Amino acid sequence: MKNRSIAIVAGEASGDLHASHLIQALHQRLENCHVWGMGGRKMRTAGADIVEDADRLSVVGITEVFAKVPRLFKAMARLKDRLKATPPDLLILIDFPDFNLHLAKFAKRAGIRVLYYISPQIWAWRAGRVKKIKQRVDHMAVILPFEQVFYERHGVPATFVGHPLMDGVAAPSPERHIPGPADGPLVLGLLPGSRDREVRSLLPLMLQAGRLLEQKLGPIHFRVSCAPSIDPAMIQAIVGQMPELDVIITTEPVAALMPQCQLVVVASGTVTLEGALYTTPMVITYVVSPISYWLGRALIKVDHIGLVNLIAQDRIVPELVQHEVTPNAIADAVHHIVSDPQVYATTCQALAVVRDRLGRSGASQKVAQIACALMGEGHAV
Repeated sequence: MKNRSIAIVAGEASGDLHASHLIQALHQRLENCHVWGMGGRKMRTAGADIVEDADRLSVVGITEVFAKVPRLFKAMARLKDRLKATPPDLLILIDFPDFNLHLAKFAKRAGIRVLYYISPQIWAWRAGRVKKIKQRVDHMAVILPFEQVFYERHGVPATFVGHPLMDGVAAPSPERHIPGPADGPLVLGLLPGSRDREVRSLLPLMLQAGRLLEQKLGPIHFRVSCAPSIDPAMIQAIVGQMPELDVIITTEPVAALMPQCQLVVVASGTVTLEGALYTTPMVITYVVSPISYWLGRALIKVDHIGLVNLIAQDRIVPELVQHEVTPNAIADAVHHIVSDPQVYATTCQALAVVRDRLGRSGASQKVAQIACALMGEGHAV
C-alpha cells in the first residue's frame, strides 16, 4: 500500500477531540499513513505530528478574534509553507471556518484535495460562503441532519456522517424525573463554557441564580464543570465568593456529568447536544461583546441560538441571550422546568427526539472512508 500523507487542521478544543478520533480511524484503514497539521494534545496523543499548536487560538464572538490576529497569521504562514514544501495527499479541515476556508483556497491552488469535516454554520449566517466552499472543497462531511440537504441544493458534494458525539454514547439514559422528598436535593449542573471570557461572564450569574433558586426550592447540590482549557483556580475564585452554596467543582467529562444532574445551565455550544444525548433538560445562555452581539443580530438568520432548538426546529429549551442573561431570568427558567413534572417530562421527550436525529455512531469511521475515497483508497460512504 502506498505511503500516505494527510494534513489535518483543527483550531479549537472540540476540533482537536474529533480530529483525534478521526486519526485513529484513518490508521485502522491505512497501514502507511503520516498525519501532521495544527491541533492540540489529543491529536498529538493520537499520533499526529503537530507542526502548529492550536492551544489559545480559539475565541468566541466576532470582535474577540482581533486579539488573536497576530498568532493566527503566523499559524497560517507556517501551514502554507509546509503545504507548499511537502504537499499532502489530502487536507482535512475541521470546523474553524474563517481560518480553514482561507487555507482551503491556498490548498486548491496548489492542487491538494480538500475534505471539510464539521461545516461552518453558513445556514445560520453568511450563507454566501457556500460559493467559496464549492470552489475550494472537494467534499463536505457534515454532522447535522439538515446540512447535507443544504449543500446538495447548492451543488456541493456532502455526506451526513452523524454527530461524533454519538460515538461516546453507550446507551440511552434511563427515564428522568424531578427529585421528590425521598430523592434528596436537586442536582443542578453549571457549565459556563470552555473560554476564559465565557466563564468570567457567565459563572457569577449562574451562581447568583442558584442562590435565588434555593430560596424557592430549598437546598441544591451544584456541580460546576471546569473545562480542560480553563484554569481551575479561576473557577475556584469565583465559586469562593459564594461560600454558602453547596458546590463541587469537577473536571470530569461532560458526558459523565450530564447523567448526574436533573438540569443544567450551559453556555451555548456543542454542550447542548451532549445534554440531548442524555436527555438532560437545560437552560442555554449566550453572552459576547456588545459589538459582536450587534453584528450578530444583523447577520444571523436563524430563530434559535441553541443547537438543540435548531435541530428540533422549535424552542424546546429556554435560551437567554446577552442582556437577557440575568440571575433572575436564569432562576425563573430553571424553576419553570423543575417545578412542573409535565414540563420536565415534555422537555426530556423533546431532547430524546433531537438525540435520535443526530444519527448513529461511527462518524469518525465514515469520515475516514470518505478521506480514503478521495485519495483513491476505496469508495465513499
